[in-house]
Amino acid sequence: MSNTNKIALVTGGSRGLGRNMAESLAADGHDVILTYVSKKEEAEQVAAAIEATGRRAAALRLDVGDTKSFDGLITELRALLASKFGAERFDFLINNAGIGGTIPFTTATEEDFDRFNNVHYKGVFFLTQKALPLINDGGRIVNISSGTTRFANPGYAIYASMKGAVETLTKYWAKEFGARQITVNIVAPGPVETDFNNAAIRSNPELKARLGALTALGRVGVAEDIGPVVSFLCSEGGRWISGQRIEVSGGINL
Repeated sequence: MSNTNKIALVTGGSRGLGRNMAESLAADGHDVILTYVSKKEEAEQVAAAIEATGRRAAALRLDVGDTKSFDGLITELRALLASKFGAERFDFLINNAGIGGTIPFTTATEEDFDRFNNVHYKGVFFLTQKALPLINDGGRIVNISSGTTRFANPGYAIYASMKGAVETLTKYWAKEFGARQITVNIVAPGPVETDFNNAAIRSNPELKARLGALTALGRVGVAEDIGPVVSFLCSEGGRWISGQRIEVSGGINL
């Protein structure tokens, strides 16, 4: 499996961590399809920037919380692979798309629960099921979790429990897809300074300093700390890693 001429699908690739994952994969020589839910212009700008580097890129709309839309997405994806990339299948699925929110357990509603479940667990489960026939043997799947599955952060009970479910699912997929030589891993970022969850860290210097002080390396993360790890898992050097949770947090709460 060479490091070139592979095609990656990155959900939620128009901004933040997903954008850096898409850019890192492109920098490693891969072509990229990224999805967005509402930021079409941003997504197309990311695709254009990747194309300016000499790789091929495209953007598709996907609401990962709407499983009924997945059949239509797969039809679009097949057509795009054929027309833009001259391919029937792709190689890397990066399940990154997500939503944020600090919701105290005592005030959480069923609507909150269902919204997070649909995006972070049910959507990931069934999107991967639909996409699996289009992934080449020897491909890679990378799921995205959170440091908050290992340590508790009040307000994240719903979010973290959904991510914990995907961590368990990752091991099952690694076992079940292994016959096709597809590796499956999950990357768990610690606090990262992006616009995620209403830019909770970026817009709060006190919180940023407090979280930074909890890490071995003395700062919160930036998007550029995460994308290259995802790209590594899709590289030849990552071929023997499967079923693993890899925390990328600067050593927080050790």
